[in-house]
Amino acid sequence: MQDQTEQIEWRGGDVPVSTRFDDPYFSLDDGVAETGHVFLRGNDLPARFTAGFHIAELGFGTGLNMLVAWDAWMRAGHKGPLRFTSFEAFPLTQSDMARAHRAFPSFGGRRDMLCESWTPTGGQFALPGLDAEIIIGDARDMLPLWGAKADAWFLDGFAPARNPEMWSPALMAGVAAHTQPNGTAATYTAAGEVRRGLAAAGFTVQRVPGYGRKRHMTQAVLAA
Repeated sequence: MQDQTEQIEWRGGDVPVSTRFDDPYFSLDDGVAETGHVFLRGNDLPARFTAGFHIAELGFGTGLNMLVAWDAWMRAGHKGPLRFTSFEAFPLTQSDMARAHRAFPSFGGRRDMLCESWTPTGGQFALPGLDAEIIIGDARDMLPLWGAKADAWFLDGFAPARNPEMWSPALMAGVAAHTQPNGTAATYTAAGEVRRGLAAAGFTVQRVPGYGRKRHMTQAVLAA
């Protein structure tokens, strides 16, 4: 597995930036608040949480989105674990993840549990209230092999202008094929090609207010 250490630079103290894509892994202002706005509220969560709820994600990055969703699940008091699957082509090393996590709250100790469990080889691991699977490899290759469907998608690849492969119409069609009827997707980008790709795949797409300096983001619901 490729070592990402040399492909990370740090801005504003502990904000990791991919040198491969020249894009930060989370908001330079407040990554936790951005995740809450874009991926939780964008998928109408935690209101839609039910037993066995399954979130899938394109772009695991630092694991921040999973931490925020896991924390929301635990706060909602659901019995049984949240299921979370993420596809990641270029995983962080454990040391880079640990440094990035300094910018996050502890989430009741869950931040440290995740970091201690993390290896850049991904795989499955279970933590209190969470069943996680991180699938390492190009999502265009790995998603067709996945045998499940998600209730909600976090589409969090690097910006479409910098990482267009992560937003291709074919990959959006793959997302739709692995979404439950009436399932949802959300992303921070409102790029026209992304919205058109989701619509062509069968989603009803809305452009809604974004977080911080991003004026708009995208919400999508798959027709039943």
